[in-house]
Amino acid sequence: MPDTADLRRHLDTALDITEAASRIALSHFNGAFEIVTKSDASPVTIADQETEQAIRNALQQAFPEDGIFGEEYGTEGLNNETVWVVDPIDGTRSFIAGVPLFGMLLAMTRNEIPQLGICRLPALGQVYAGARGLGATRNGSPIRVSDCNRLNEAMLFINEGEKIYAEDPALFDHLMAAGRLRRLAYDCQPHALMAAGQVDAVVDFDLKPYDYLAMVPIIEEAGGVITDWQGKPLDFSSDGRVVSAATPDLHAELLAMLAE
Repeated sequence: MPDTADLRRHLDTALDITEAASRIALSHFNGAFEIVTKSDASPVTIADQETEQAIRNALQQAFPEDGIFGEEYGTEGLNNETVWVVDPIDGTRSFIAGVPLFGMLLAMTRNEIPQLGICRLPALGQVYAGARGLGATRNGSPIRVSDCNRLNEAMLFINEGEKIYAEDPALFDHLMAAGRLRRLAYDCQPHALMAAGQVDAVVDFDLKPYDYLAMVPIIEEAGGVITDWQGKPLDFSSDGRVVSAATPDLHAELLAMLAE
């Protein structure tokens, strides 16, 4: 059982670190900057790089014995018991386009199991946080998932829809006919909205560990479920296909659809 006092200390420090780093990201938002295309065809900017470097420096000062897994500057100390997972700007394409829905994700794992997570939406002034045994919050106030347990009653968000369509057009068609209402979306904000009870489920695709590990404690502490498409817990080796839902019944119904 995690030491809640220790987790609280780590969470409070992580909140301070990400708050300071969010100011760096915002200082570049809607500005002029060079865009570089990485080997996986995703874009990166000086905002991504400076923000991650600030987070890494602060983590190394506060927790020098811990490892770090970052999107922009790679990994170090991955064999350590505690590893921090950093996505400085989740949604760089949104950031570049001036869309204020980009996020910042920071997770702390112990023995590869997510223990705390922070999801900041700097341009919206929102921060979602969760830690094992400490609950989940938005801007410091407790949040809870909805009680929706049937897909035909659900508000469903479909992330990375064009990638799902390219991979499996029939599945995309099924998803677009599912739920009471549905929205096409990207990145971390839909999962955060699900944790807060405003969205009932999110289907996501082609993610990396820094895209999803921070959301695990937030969603689970808010009472929800988040796994891969086979229903397995998310970890560093997950295949990047993610589904989050407010209730076990709704989650099971989505898993069945995804397996068809």
